[in-house]
Amino acid sequence: MTAPRVLLVDDHGAIREGLRIMLESHGIDVVGEAADGAVAVRNARALKPDVVLMDLRMPGMDGVEATRQIVAERCGDVLVLTSFDEQELVAGALTAGAVGFLLKTVDAASLVAAVHAVAQGDGVLDPRVTRRALGLLPRATPTADGDEAVSGGLRQTSAVVSAGLTEREHDVLTALGEGLSNAEIALRLGISLTTVKTHVSNVLAKLGARSRTHAAALVRARR
Repeated sequence: MTAPRVLLVDDHGAIREGLRIMLESHGIDVVGEAADGAVAVRNARALKPDVVLMDLRMPGMDGVEATRQIVAERCGDVLVLTSFDEQELVAGALTAGAVGFLLKTVDAASLVAAVHAVAQGDGVLDPRVTRRALGLLPRATPTADGDEAVSGGLRQTSAVVSAGLTEREHDVLTALGEGLSNAEIALRLGISLTTVKTHVSNVLAKLGARSRTHAAALVRARR
């Protein structure tokens, strides 16, 4: 298995150094560092890492805006690593397209596992911020004709959510809504991991979703 290529983003040099030593000792390739969001975006463009390990509160461009630009330009998947779990930060990061959110109190083994998971196309969410993340899911409200409309700016009907998806992509979208990893989806559907990744990418593109979390919110919202 190829070692994940990681870009470290944190405004504290000592934290970056500690993360580098820890990740490299577990076989992860740290390809670059950045002390602020603007440098993170430039380095992500140049290095195209598998994972950007992103702090959120930094001087200048913060981690949320850096995440938005990196995701929009498809320069790497963003795994947030921060000391703060306020609702606003969780919402900002996930809406910007981060595929994972961890607190800095996470242990080394869990962080290494999270980096590998993100590099393989899965999402990661610290259990301590799950309630806040769930609070981001849109709520359905009844309409005059008895159907449900979804608030929050997401695609608003099951017909729209389903538009253009193949039968297999419907299966993958359903699995994303259940929170399954790529490996679990492959096992359920009897297809290869590579094929799952392709289907996930297609689903995100067709739905206009920024991340697996966003796609999962869409499918949960139509239930």
